[in-house]
Amino acid sequence: MIITTSDRIKHIKPYYFAGKMARIAELNKQGFDILNIGIGSPDLMPHKSIIDRLKESANNENSHGYQSYKGIENLRNAFSKCYERNFDINLDPLSEIQILMGSKEGIMHIAMSFLNNEDKVLVPDPGYPTYNSASLLAGADVIKYNLTEKNNWHPDFKELEKMDLSDVKIMWLNYPHMPTGAKATISLFEQAVEFAKKNKILLVNDNPYNFVLNDSPLSIFNIQGAKEVALELVSLSKTYNMAGWRIGALIGNSLYINEIIKFKSNMDSGMFKPIQEAGVIALNMDKDWNKYMNEIYKQRRNKVWEIMDMLKCTYDKNSTGMFVWGKTNIEDEEKLIEDILDKSRVFIAPGRIFGENGKGYLRISITNSIEKLNQALNRIKENFL
Repeated sequence: MIITTSDRIKHIKPYYFAGKMARIAELNKQGFDILNIGIGSPDLMPHKSIIDRLKESANNENSHGYQSYKGIENLRNAFSKCYERNFDINLDPLSEIQILMGSKEGIMHIAMSFLNNEDKVLVPDPGYPTYNSASLLAGADVIKYNLTEKNNWHPDFKELEKMDLSDVKIMWLNYPHMPTGAKATISLFEQAVEFAKKNKILLVNDNPYNFVLNDSPLSIFNIQGAKEVALELVSLSKTYNMAGWRIGALIGNSLYINEIIKFKSNMDSGMFKPIQEAGVIALNMDKDWNKYMNEIYKQRRNKVWEIMDMLKCTYDKNSTGMFVWGKTNIEDEEKLIEDILDKSRVFIAPGRIFGENGKGYLRISITNSIEKLNQALNRIKENFL
């Protein structure tokens, strides 16, 4: 006898990359040596001082008990100082910062804390697939809103105002944008906050890429009055090469934070203290670290541009973040990437996995060494073109 699953899981597909990674792992077992240049998992080490602090704290006999659901005070203070230093924003570390086990966790916490059955959620297309799945798991209805290259991958608020917004509860933003690399602007955030206030919508900006190849980092809270209607998710995964450590934070009005902690406190028992203390070291590092990392990423991005040029893709050289988003000259980019995988043993992410407006686009990650990207370029040149 097979026990049936819940209704909430029936319409959820496994995360695309989970299935693709399983296939690539199987091909590698068969000896195909697949080069994966589509996924944005940082390949470089965190700074030595971060790892040293982790070891030091782990050797402390007082580090292994349960921790506060809100996160240790030093880590909340470090996030507060980071916002003051980089955005000139003052946050109360006690009431306006909630430590998370990665910002992806926060997406689900927000959805489950605010959404009821048949509430509606505005989700960007193209965009991070988890906004869609978290909304569906919470029982809400997803309404995709269009992001297009013509509009610099920004929402068209005039188009949104024409919609029936009466049951919309949450709007997801993600700037700097994944997968396109589009930057936020003050004007964009001002329009978003005004739109949210007018329509009584909770605005959530998912913001893990702010310091990666971005010379103009912004927070949604740079806009006056944003705390009334907005939350922001931040992460140490990308900036500090700590993706597997799972350290993030939710920033916002204490009234919202207090509601979310009700859900979170029933889902986990706090984060391992040595990881939190290592996170403090990361957040207190000076801008030399960002400069160092971005110089590496610039060199890698140049090599990715060569691959895009070879595939006759167009792309924006002013984009930010850990990916290059390229437009192909064909509509079925998924067939193209499958042909490249079969013939060249190189995996590139197809744009359509991020939404209908991603059709015809490819995504390549700069979290790959120059050597690996050169190898991928040569394989494609020799075996595909």
